[in-house]
Amino acid sequence: MPIKAHPARGYFYIAAATFSWALAATLGRAAFTGRWSLAGNALHAIDPLILSQSRTTFSFLVLLPALVLFRGTRKLRLQRADLFQLFLLGILGVAASNYFYYLAIQKTNVATAIILQYTAPVWVLLYMVARRLQRATLSRIAAVALALLGIALVIGIFSSGLRLDRIGVSAALVASLSFSFYNVGGHRLLTHHDRWTVLLYTTASAALFWIFVNSPSKIVSAHYSGGQWLFLLVFSLLSVLLPFSFYFAGLQHLEPTQAVIGSCLEPVFSILVAAIALGEILRPVQAIGIVFVLAAILVVQLPDRKASDTATLIEPIE
Repeated sequence: MPIKAHPARGYFYIAAATFSWALAATLGRAAFTGRWSLAGNALHAIDPLILSQSRTTFSFLVLLPALVLFRGTRKLRLQRADLFQLFLLGILGVAASNYFYYLAIQKTNVATAIILQYTAPVWVLLYMVARRLQRATLSRIAAVALALLGIALVIGIFSSGLRLDRIGVSAALVASLSFSFYNVGGHRLLTHHDRWTVLLYTTASAALFWIFVNSPSKIVSAHYSGGQWLFLLVFSLLSVLLPFSFYFAGLQHLEPTQAVIGSCLEPVFSILVAAIALGEILRPVQAIGIVFVLAAILVVQLPDRKASDTATLIEPIE
């Protein structure tokens, strides 16, 4: 039955997703450099490409038997048109955003990749306006601007600067468009399917994508230890299965523009986690950036006096 959206609940889910991504980012940095220990034993550095690939693959391998056990195979069967849309979301949204984001970091630097990736609110708002699904209200434009400025301050872009590279910048923009795509596409698909079905088929298609990008034989030849494989499993749950389940839940209660602006909390949480767990110093300009991001989330919630944008969603099957 139709239910009214609950924005507060949606933002809670988005915040939970971004917090998980922030924790995963901290673990990912440790894995790249080998500065991680398990039961007192230091783990050797893990290839970033394999780390990215294992995220969706392990998540799919964990989620599939769980859904088969609790739902049976019949409820997981979909029509071809639905399968095609979900596979597109997994490849062009989840896998592509991840792949091109890491390519952008490799060719430029983290600050450049993040600020270009988080131009996604601009693309989402432009799409929604072009399709006449939303109006370009002052509050929405201001929220997007506040979110972008806040992220720029949080990551210290004015001190570290942008590092421009044609391939890197292009990759970051593709990652941004992919991120925008799974916000818009995911929101639409969630009006027809529950979040677990969407997550299952998007991780399945993303896993297939990675097989073509990086052959399993290359993973086997890496000769990872049992501790490294355990780390990859935990990392996949923390970076994909848990946050995407939260994020898709948030999209059931928020418009794509609201959700993508809420996702700007990820670099904020990353800075806070680094300050608490690693003892990194939170600079005053970063604190101002955090305030701007939080302000963006509040501003985008301001009502539109000329049109009602209250969303009616399909009740999810949990």
